[in-house]
Amino acid sequence: MDKQGKIFVAGHRGLVGSAIVRSLEQKGYNNIVVKTRSQLDLLDGKAVEEFFKTEKPDYVFFAAAKVGGIVANNTYRADFIYENLQIQNHIIHQSYKAGVKKLLFLGSSCIYPKACPQPIKEDYLLTDILEYTNESYAIAKIAGIKMCESYNLQYGTNFISVMPTNLYGPNDNYDLEKSHVLPALIRKMYLGKCLEDQDWESIKKDLDKKPVEGLTGQSSQEQILAILSKYGIHQSLVGGKQACVIKLWGTGTPRREFLHSDDMAKACVFTMEKVDFEDLKPTNSGEVRNTHINIGVGEDQSIKELAELIKGIVGFTGELQWDSEKPDGTFQKLLDVSKMSKLGWTASMGLKEGIEKVFKQYKKD
Repeated sequence: MDKQGKIFVAGHRGLVGSAIVRSLEQKGYNNIVVKTRSQLDLLDGKAVEEFFKTEKPDYVFFAAAKVGGIVANNTYRADFIYENLQIQNHIIHQSYKAGVKKLLFLGSSCIYPKACPQPIKEDYLLTDILEYTNESYAIAKIAGIKMCESYNLQYGTNFISVMPTNLYGPNDNYDLEKSHVLPALIRKMYLGKCLEDQDWESIKKDLDKKPVEGLTGQSSQEQILAILSKYGIHQSLVGGKQACVIKLWGTGTPRREFLHSDDMAKACVFTMEKVDFEDLKPTNSGEVRNTHINIGVGEDQSIKELAELIKGIVGFTGELQWDSEKPDGTFQKLLDVSKMSKLGWTASMGLKEGIEKVFKQYKKD
């Protein structure tokens, strides 16, 4: 990328987008364009078209999306497929029309089949059925991958798709209903720790910053206990003694891989600087498929192991219980990251180090 080129980061307030902006600035890219949703609604096709005509960005980091955890994906299925398809159609098409030199589209590891061989290679895309609970989101992301690929083949664009594993980091979503598993565990453990310490000041401060279903720290203690209990954080008798118990979804046996958003941002900037679509096309086939790139760390752990790790970092000493009647989701989603490694990039931050950084920031914020 040209250091003087204009760079549009779509979704700059999100987990990945904000990390990309930080990474770009650290590397000396200063001509960065960002827009809040009130300034540019990506669901509005005419507004997006006008933006590209006016700003004429040279490069696009496409990190904007409607995202959420297993509950949100399964509950708001129509919203997830409609909004993501609309956003993708608008940005990718207008990037082509505006002559954008290079675009990076961020997908998700949920694009792969539910019963995928492990670790997951890029070639496993569309080889079997998807996990039902996030099918709508996955289909939208698959459409985005194929849209980039198709525009490259038909119009000669240089649009690259990267598939991150599960991400966490600054500016994550800690909503107890809609967040992904790692930030949800951090907040539940933190609130559980505060509850077992009877630290009501910290509980109220947390709810004031991040209300739960509209309930804030100004609510009564009884109301707060009720909402915490709804999300599995409650006081209970354990061995005849009063203790704090946190009930978590599923069995805890599924395995997940996690990458810090700062590492993901570095991978994105590296890809935009060093990798072109031509580098990703197969050399031994007339068909061009699966040119996307997996981004991850190449190792995973069970949700139980993750919960115990976070429990130790937060300092929660209560009991963890598992609700096996709730869905687990896909059993394992470990990415094969050999393609990215061969291109020249590997992750550098360990999970424990990353979670410690995130939790420290969470308490500070």
